[in-house]
Formats: sequence, structure tokens, C-alpha cells
Amino acid sequence: MNNLLQNCNYLLSAYKPEHWPDDKGAEVAFVGRSNVGKSSAINRLTGQKSLARTSKTPGRTQQIIFFTLDDKMRLVDLPGYGYAKVPLSIKKQWQQHIEAYFSERLSLKGLVLPVDIRHDLTPLDEQMLVYCQDRALPTLILLTKADKLTRNHANRALFKLQKQLKQAGWSDLDYQLVLFSAVSGQGEEQAREIVCQWLGL
Repeated sequence: MNNLLQNCNYLLSAYKPEHWPDDKGAEVAFVGRSNVGKSSAINRLTGQKSLARTSKTPGRTQQIIFFTLDDKMRLVDLPGYGYAKVPLSIKKQWQQHIEAYFSERLSLKGLVLPVDIRHDLTPLDEQMLVYCQDRALPTLILLTKADKLTRNHANRALFKLQKQLKQAGWSDLDYQLVLFSAVSGQGEEQAREIVCQWLGL
């Protein structure tokens, strides 16, 4: 199948809204806890090995990074949360900029939330889901690193999360869940199709 995201290129990195690209067209943002495989997911979906930088040091991505398909469609890599070893004052600045991005960015059409399949949702994951629900923002939860588990254990983790979300009052219409592996490619086509649909491809 032709990869419609393969022509994605780095555009810019910026902290402040005044440095972001013009707020037009469509964007899909990726955000999640540090070290869940966010950058690897972006690389796998675009078919590029090093578009988004991966690091063994959690929290390396500190700016909002924009990738462009053309002047109307973009992917956005938001700073990972949870591990970054920086002063509290800097963390607060990041939070302000990210909140500004979510509240002001009219071109944002969907959010991809990578979650390590071996771990439960964190409070910050849950907070992000609540925000998406309040804003009626389409959300894709990628259960990353599915290759680390057997198929039976991966499916159990999927059903467990579905149950947790249902108990928390979430409807199946509020999100989509995909078992995903950047190593094996599991869930790659399904996830890419969703992202492309949000972008209008």
C-alpha cells in the first residue's frame, strides 16, 4: 500500500506560538509519556528511519517539532512528559506552551497518544484524554511495543484498557485503540489510515 506520509519533512522546532507555522490546513499531534516510543511511531508511520529523533535519554524532545507534508498538512511532535530532567521553571514553561497549542491551534484535527502496552495509563495520560474529550478532539491510543508481548498477552492488555476506559465513562466513539509495534510494523497500516483520514489525505 502506498504510504501517503512518506514525503513528510522536518519544518521547524519552536517553543513559542509566534514561531509556529501559520495556523491553517490540518495537523495531527503526537504526545505521550517519555520513552513510550512516540518518535519511533512517527518514523514508522512516515516510513523514515530518523525523521523524529529517538533517544535512550527520556525527555529529550523539549520543543514542539513540526513536520510538513505540504503547506497545508503537518505532523507535530510534542514534548514527552514525565521524565525530563530539567528545572521546574522550564517544565512550567513547556506546560504553558503545550496548553496554548491545544487551546489555540485551530488546525489540530486529531491526537495520537502512544502508551506502552506493558504499563497502565498514567494520570497525565488520563488528563490528556479528558482534555481531548472536552474538546471533542479525535484520539488514537497506540498501544506501543506490542512486540514485547505474546499475541495473547497483547490482546489481554488491549481488553484490559478497553474495560478501564469504559468504567471511567468513556465511549468507544471517544477514541480508537490500535496494537502497535514500530519494530514489527504491527498496527502500522491501521494507524496510518486514521492519521491520513484526519489530515484529509
